[in-house]
Amino acid sequence: MLVVDDEAEVADVYALRLRGEYDVETAYGGTAALETVDDSVDVVLLDRRMPDVSGDDVLEVIRDRGVDCRVVMITAVDPDFDIVEMPFDDYLCKPVEKRDLVGAIEQQLTATRYDERLTEYLEVTSKLGLLEAEKTVAELDESEDVARLRERAAELKADLDETLAEFDDATAAFQEIDRDP
Repeated sequence: MLVVDDEAEVADVYALRLRGEYDVETAYGGTAALETVDDSVDVVLLDRRMPDVSGDDVLEVIRDRGVDCRVVMITAVDPDFDIVEMPFDDYLCKPVEKRDLVGAIEQQLTATRYDERLTEYLEVTSKLGLLEAEKTVAELDESEDVARLRERAAELKADLDETLAEFDDATAAFQEIDRDP
């Protein structure tokens, strides 16, 4: 996780709140964030108003680079209609309580896990569908590769069903997180 804020004290407070639960790095400004962020970062907590490079610009560069991370804007900037086109994953208004911060992070991590499993599930079921369209039932039943694909598809489906149940719980928690300016 990467905490980005041009006010070092603010970034350090958020990092301190989260260090017991997550591996946390800090970046004190947009330039430092862009030098630090890469695919090893799962979640970026990003201040929107920074003097060197704004959070809006950092977000745009993260998405342009194709960095595979979730971005939560944490800012004192009240949301306006300009947020509609912004590709962030969540938006929290300062000050943010630890409970709300952890809740937002957990939602993003759950979404990431779901996305990875869904991608693999689609790959596996696509392969199965292709083989089932091209091969006879006897050939399919004799293939150990097909048996492994079917087993993996069943495992992934069970995982996805479980994660969807977590999303149902997270939806309720999402509404509990204080997002009001």
